[in-house]
Amino acid sequence: MRKKNKVLLSAVPIAACVAALGISAPAAHAAGTSGTTTYQATLAAVTPNAPAGSVSGKVMISIKGDQATVTEHVSGLADKLPTDTKTLAALGIPAAFAGAPFPHVQHIHINGQGTCPTVADDTDKNGVVSVKEGIPNYGAIGTTLSVKGTTDPSAAADVTVAPGGANFTYQRTFTINQTTLTAIKANKAEIVVHGLNPANAPKASLTTPNSLGVTLPGATKKLAMIGTAPTLCGQLVASQMGTMPKGSVNTDYASTSDSSSPIALAGGAAAIALGGAGVLLMRRRKHTNV
Repeated sequence: MRKKNKVLLSAVPIAACVAALGISAPAAHAAGTSGTTTYQATLAAVTPNAPAGSVSGKVMISIKGDQATVTEHVSGLADKLPTDTKTLAALGIPAAFAGAPFPHVQHIHINGQGTCPTVADDTDKNGVVSVKEGIPNYGAIGTTLSVKGTTDPSAAADVTVAPGGANFTYQRTFTINQTTLTAIKANKAEIVVHGLNPANAPKASLTTPNSLGVTLPGATKKLAMIGTAPTLCGQLVASQMGTMPKGSVNTDYASTSDSSSPIALAGGAAAIALGGAGVLLMRRRKHTNV
């Protein structure tokens, strides 16, 4: 049974990943109501950040005009932040966020080189594909898949509006921007989910500072890469189905717009948006690469 996720989000900013694949696909299929086109993505692990098969997901996007309905099921992600304050400190996470569901910021990335990051993109050979190492593959953020509020790139790393937990279902209808819509139609868009699972993440992700130099308010050191690296990626392609296949992913959490938790309130101060190599706090109204 799916549980209602009250979005007890931590202050971990999840940096974004992955890109727009330039692979040709069949013309979009009109599904259901005339004028509606559907696209789907099968999400797979970004290795070596997550073992192949350890995480999975399915995404369906139905578009009519400028209205997009996104339905997503994911499984196997990081569940909750540690409760031990020493462990949190070692990861660069303030003690106030102990035990909170791990937030997974996610986006539609567009107009990249056409590939998801792989072990070959680990240029410093530390066993983790960092945000910066993945940027050449996945391009810019076109749309933020938030549970409420804006879906533009200004919310790219706002953890207070990110779904969280190991398994969740996300569904939302919103006005999609033209830049993202054009990229999707041109087969140059991907879905990317971020944040690594401590149970199977590369050891270096636990000890190596993130590639963007992010330090959370209240933390004594830079956030470890486990909080920012990409974990799931999949290309959006035209679909011949009008609805999401049932039973594709076992989910326990459902994303909602309820952010009444004190963790969510504290997390709001720590949401970080990244532009190029810069780091800005919250809701930067500028095109953002994360």
